[in-house]
Amino acid sequence: MARYKEYDYAQGKFIPIHFDKQILPGTFEHTLHYLLDNEIDLSIFDLRYQNDETGAPAYDPAILLKIILYAYSRGITSSRKIACCCEENIVFMALSADTRPHFTTIADFISSADQEIIRLFLQVLLTCDAMGLIGKEMFAVDGCKMPSN
Repeated sequence: MARYKEYDYAQGKFIPIHFDKQILPGTFEHTLHYLLDNEIDLSIFDLRYQNDETGAPAYDPAILLKIILYAYSRGITSSRKIACCCEENIVFMALSADTRPHFTTIADFISSADQEIIRLFLQVLLTCDAMGLIGKEMFAVDGCKMPSN
């Protein structure tokens, strides 16, 4: 008679996870994490929140931007799916420091912070240029190559 390894679904297991070790150097998520934590000025979001003395603490805009931009880079645009990824995907957990924002928080941030996000895009371009990441020789939009001047 065949023998199989024993298993028990009721068995609990403690797995320690260091979120900073889950964001691997050289990956898109590492670059995103670095830019938003060290290079980009996110103070433009401070005016949105008036909870200095009353009200609940807000999610850090850096956290929300990290998970939203990472999700968009993976083709995930639904706020419900992004919230689900923050509960199930280790990279999303690492980027969000396991804060798990609700899908309505994500959707509200996306729909109401569009002007701030547009201003951040200029900072990202200037930072990438200062780091030498933009070649200035050729740009491509949707696969269509265009010479730059």
